[in-house]
Amino acid sequence: MENAGLPENLQGVHIHFVGIKGTGMAALVEILFSRGAVITGSDVSERFYTDEILEKLGIQALPFSEKNITDSVQYVVYSSAYSMQKNPDLIAAAGKNIPCLLYTQALGSYSSLAYSCGICGVHGKTSTTGLAGTILKHLDLPVQILAGSVINSFGNSCTYTSPGCCSAERHFFVAETCEYQRHFMSFCPQKIVLTSVESDHQDYYPTYEDIRNAFVDYICKLPQNGELIYCADDAGAVETAEIAGQKRPDIKLIPYGENASGDYHLEFGDVKDEKNYFSLRLPGDFYLTVPGKHEVRDAAAAVSLAYQLLRTAGKNPSDYNEQIRLGLAEFSGGKRRSEIVGKYTSPSGNSVVIIDDYGHHPTAIRTTLAGYREFYKGRKIIVDFMSHTYSRTQALLKKFASSFGDADVVILHKIYASARENSADFTINGRTLFEEAQKYNSDIHYFEEILDAKDFLLEELDKPLSEKYPDGCLFVTMGAGDNWKLGKALLN
Repeated sequence: MENAGLPENLQGVHIHFVGIKGTGMAALVEILFSRGAVITGSDVSERFYTDEILEKLGIQALPFSEKNITDSVQYVVYSSAYSMQKNPDLIAAAGKNIPCLLYTQALGSYSSLAYSCGICGVHGKTSTTGLAGTILKHLDLPVQILAGSVINSFGNSCTYTSPGCCSAERHFFVAETCEYQRHFMSFCPQKIVLTSVESDHQDYYPTYEDIRNAFVDYICKLPQNGELIYCADDAGAVETAEIAGQKRPDIKLIPYGENASGDYHLEFGDVKDEKNYFSLRLPGDFYLTVPGKHEVRDAAAAVSLAYQLLRTAGKNPSDYNEQIRLGLAEFSGGKRRSEIVGKYTSPSGNSVVIIDDYGHHPTAIRTTLAGYREFYKGRKIIVDFMSHTYSRTQALLKKFASSFGDADVVILHKIYASARENSADFTINGRTLFEEAQKYNSDIHYFEEILDAKDFLLEELDKPLSEKYPDGCLFVTMGAGDNWKLGKALLN
């Protein structure tokens, strides 16, 4: 039995999660647990960072087995990685006619029970959701936030629930919503934040128009007079907003960014003392302690959403500028989002900062590295990149190759394949990207396996530095692969 929605009252309702260690799944577990649901779940035995989130709630992931589907289980939520035809838990649940919901369906069902805001875009979803949640923590609104990664300011969790939220008559729910395979179409938004639209997920959206049209369809899910808060600095977001506005003239289009007119016109200020200063026309002056103009744009989106939610709640947003300032200053990123994983001093005395970042699209690589170059002016930047999926690498080969301009040294590896693709179907590999990237980068190196680069790196980070780099080195692992292990290996 599929597609039955979750009940409004979750107190004491037993929900079993199949693939409970997935980031989104663990986040939804936290949300439903806060509403009084009884949670069990199953997954592989390998330990993930989400195990800590589950253990905090007293939940232990069980091995997959039909025995997990006891008579008390009322609903099953499952990850798209598992099949109704093959997974023993799901086969047993279907045999007992227990409603089974995909993660996206369960999230969508929950969103229909609240005043929900969906944050979407090819880049910046997680940061914008984290920033919005960190601001909303400081406001007197009943809110729940769900991000697609651990956010430091949520107490190393993917979610935040405000005190009194669960007893409030109506609450605000802000969630990261994903465009892949149109997953966000299950969500029920009252407001949408759109950060960016460009070609990505080529295995599902062969052309730019395909992915743009998916975003248009999502925006058209907004209710009568719903609000779209969109980035006026992103050509794809602007075009998408215009098309949605033509289809649905009742939707209120609210731009933010340097090119925005109105309340949320953005001006970039100085970058000094490892702080990013900026101002918005109506709310005023703020700063962030994370690098990059892209992060400032995400902060502008988050402030815009906070202001619009305060208006919806019948409050005067200008009364809350000080709390918004505190929220922005508190934000320090999230897991794999410009995450500082450690610092050390090399044998020759170089200060080394190690950062891990999930940037896996050429635009994200370019903007993130430009941000580091500005923020860490006095450091030599060495980036280790692992490309994710053959289809994306092949479609965007030249863009990938030319995206490392702000790095002093570049290291590349084999392609981290998706489980959905076969490398034999493609004409490229990791070396193809390396050969193309040599046209744009003079100091570039290739190591097929990640850890093969370790000795080279230790030597590189210990080299005498020129006067240009008085502060030392910045080493960045980048991509959606598993090259983050290299940063950990260096620290060990």
